[in-house]
Amino acid sequence: MTPTNSAEQALDEALALVSRAPEDGAGAGGHRTASWQRARDTAVLAGSRVRPRTHRVPLADALGEVLAAPLDALTDLPSFDTSAMDGWAVAGPGPWSVRAGGGVLAGSGRPEPLTDGEAVRIATGARIPADTTAVIRSEHCRESGAQLFADRPVLTGQDIRPRGQECRSGDLLLPAGSLVTPAVLGLAAAAGYDELTTSPRPRVEILVLGDELLTDGLPHEGLIRDALSPMLGPWLDRLGAEVVGTRRLGDDPAGAAALLEAVTTSTADVLVTTGGTASGPVDHVHPVLREAGADLLVDGVAVRPGHPMLLARLGSGTPDGHAVRHLVGLPGNPLAAVSGLLTLADPLLRALAGRRGRPRYTAPVQGDVAGHPYDTRLVPVLLSDEHAVPLRYHGPAMLRGVAAADALAVVPPRGARSGQELEILDLPWASGGCFT
Repeated sequence: MTPTNSAEQALDEALALVSRAPEDGAGAGGHRTASWQRARDTAVLAGSRVRPRTHRVPLADALGEVLAAPLDALTDLPSFDTSAMDGWAVAGPGPWSVRAGGGVLAGSGRPEPLTDGEAVRIATGARIPADTTAVIRSEHCRESGAQLFADRPVLTGQDIRPRGQECRSGDLLLPAGSLVTPAVLGLAAAAGYDELTTSPRPRVEILVLGDELLTDGLPHEGLIRDALSPMLGPWLDRLGAEVVGTRRLGDDPAGAAALLEAVTTSTADVLVTTGGTASGPVDHVHPVLREAGADLLVDGVAVRPGHPMLLARLGSGTPDGHAVRHLVGLPGNPLAAVSGLLTLADPLLRALAGRRGRPRYTAPVQGDVAGHPYDTRLVPVLLSDEHAVPLRYHGPAMLRGVAAADALAVVPPRGARSGQELEILDLPWASGGCFT
C-alpha cells in the first residue's frame, strides 16, 4: 500500500489530540462519539425494533424483497417419479423388447405400465411408467432390431428422480427473512406458489444540503458539483431500499425550515441527509432534530472518514403518536458519506427489511496501513485471490479510490501490519447487492 499522505495523517492526529477516546465524551465538533462497532450494532437494534410492513404480491413483484413468512412446500418435489435423462425406461433384466409406438414425453399423461423385459423411450422430466426398474441413458445402450441392449451394468433406480426427492409437502424450504432472489422465485414457482408474503423495501427519501452544489457543468467560483445525488440513490437501491425521492435544500433559514418540514412530514421510513451534521454556523441538522423532538441514537462515530455521522429516531410508535421513522445524517464529503452508508444505513435498512446481517469475513492486507490514534479507519481496497490491496485517494472528499474498489477494509486504531487479517465490507455491486 502507498502510505497515507503525511499531511492527511498529521491532520487526523491533530484532530485526535483535541478529542477524547470513543465512548468517553465529546469528539471533534462537540459530538459524543460511539465506537464504530457499537454504532453499527445500534443501527441494527434500531431497525429491529420497528415491526416490518408486510404485503402479499405476485412472484414477479417480490424480487429483492424479503420473505415475511416461511416458504413451505405445497407439494412433493418432484410430485411424481420422473426421468433424470433422455433414454429408455426398462423393466427387469435385459435385453428388453422395445415397445412399439411413441415414447414417453414430458408433460404427457400417465404412461402405460411396463411389463417384465419391456423398454420404452423416455424424455428427461417425463413421468416414469409403473413397474420401471431403471432408466438407461441413450448413450449407454443400443438397439438391434426390436431389442435393446445395455452397454454397461444397469442398477435398480438409476437415473430416476423419485417423488419427494427434493422435498415433501410441508417441508420448510426457506425461513422468513430470506432475500427473494431469482433462484427463490424459481423455487417458489416449482413449489406451486403464485404469490409470496414479503416485507417491502424500506422507503428512503434523500435530502442533499448545501448552497455550494452544482447540478451540471464544471466546478467554478467556489461552487462544486453535487457528487452525492447521483451516487446515493443507486447505492441505497443496491442496499435494498426503495428511494422515493431526492431533494436539494439550501443552507439558509429557508433551507432549515424546509428540512424541519421534511423531517416532520415525510412518509419515508428513513430520511438520509448529507452535510450539516457538524456544529458550524450553517449546520442545521442538530437544531432541526432537537426542534422535531428526535432521539439521537448515534451522535458521531469514532471512524475516519465520516466521524460526524448520526442516527436519530423520529416518532414515538405509540398508538396515539407517529410511526417510528429514522434519519441517517451523512457527512457532506463524498467518501465520508460512503462511510456513513456502510456504518449506519446498511445495517439499519437490513434490519428494517427483516433481512439477516451480512456474513462477516476477513482478508489479509497487503502492506502496512497507517491508522488513526483512536478511531477506526475505512480504507478502499481491491480484493485479489490472496490479499486486500489498499488503494490511494482515500481522503474524506475523494471518490477516486472507492470508485475502483471492491470493498472497504476496517483498519483498527493505530493501523495494521502487512498480512494482518482485517474485516472486509463488500461494496454492494461487488457482492451482488440487492436484486432489482
